[in-house]
Amino acid sequence: MPATIEVDDALAERLQSRCEEGERVEELIEELVPVYETEGAFLREGCSE
Repeated sequence: MPATIEVDDALAERLQSRCEEGERVEELIEELVPVYETEGAFLREGCSE
């Protein structure tokens, strides 16, 4: 079941501006999360699996 995440207009515009032609914001986020995980940011206390 898909989840809905609300972001303010400024962040939505920033995300959209980073999308390649024809790419959806959801696709961009799918690309960004693994990078964020690789950098170790999800390993902080309370965020790890």
